[in-house]
Amino acid sequence: MKKTKIVYWTSTALFALFMGLGAIPDILMIEEAKKVCEHLGYPLYLLPFIGVAIALGAITILIPKFDKIKEWAYAGLGINLLSATYSIILVDGFGNILIPTIGIILLIVSYIFRHKVNVYEK
Repeated sequence: MKKTKIVYWTSTALFALFMGLGAIPDILMIEEAKKVCEHLGYPLYLLPFIGVAIALGAITILIPKFDKIKEWAYAGLGINLLSATYSIILVDGFGNILIPTIGIILLIVSYIFRHKVNVYEK
């Protein structure tokens, strides 16, 4: 049980940090984020919207309780990462998918261990 909680909280904290730090340039519309957005063919007005949504999702998965809201946060963050991976593959090929792949792995580990922790607590 203790190892399960450690894996859960470590992966969740790393995932929230990964997503939260990635959202800051989008929210602030930093030049590098704009270049990436334009390179992938997305309109710039999406940057702050997606950045705020990612930041809220990252915060949500860290808050104990609120199981239904957490499910939505995990789903939204997962869709975001899968969409990013898909966009990168279409535009640049498979060479640049390391970063979103790391996010997807952290998401999967966090999500799986979240359910294992919930089973033990009930």
